[in-house]
Amino acid sequence: MPDDRETIAYTCRQTSLGLLMMAATDQGVCFAEFGDDETALRDQLQKEFPKARLAPSQAKASPELDAWMLALDEHLSQNMPRPDVPLDIRGTAFQTRVWKLLLSVREGEVVTYTELARRLGEPKAVRAVASACGRNRIAVLIPCHRVLRSDGSLGGYRWGLDRKQKLLEKERSASTQ
Repeated sequence: MPDDRETIAYTCRQTSLGLLMMAATDQGVCFAEFGDDETALRDQLQKEFPKARLAPSQAKASPELDAWMLALDEHLSQNMPRPDVPLDIRGTAFQTRVWKLLLSVREGEVVTYTELARRLGEPKAVRAVASACGRNRIAVLIPCHRVLRSDGSLGGYRWGLDRKQKLLEKERSASTQ
């Protein structure tokens, strides 16, 4: 009997912001997360996609994934442009709307949770917007780090406030050059 489970290729790389695992389906990047060790990241990937078959990427099996990972690392460490990679965005309809709207927030800009809710036409959904940001599983490429509280404070970030601060500082300095 053939195994018709979806295959997700993944790879890990040490970046200027720590260990990053990126994973992709045939549609595009579905997971990009920071963590402390590859085993924990792989476990998180399996938890996020419990029915998928996970396959470590070798360049010949998934050259795109390796190229995307390198481009993202260069973006993080050398202020190269944010890579334009295909994304396989999966979530609830509301989460997907939030994440797609975040893609329109340009590098160096920030937006509040309240402003995002207003732009979605759901001004009372501030907490739901914050929750969607917290559930984002594609770090940096879906820029949840660009969302702040109404008072200008950082709020939360799935991968730590220190990383969020560093990303914002890097983008601010890159956009003023």
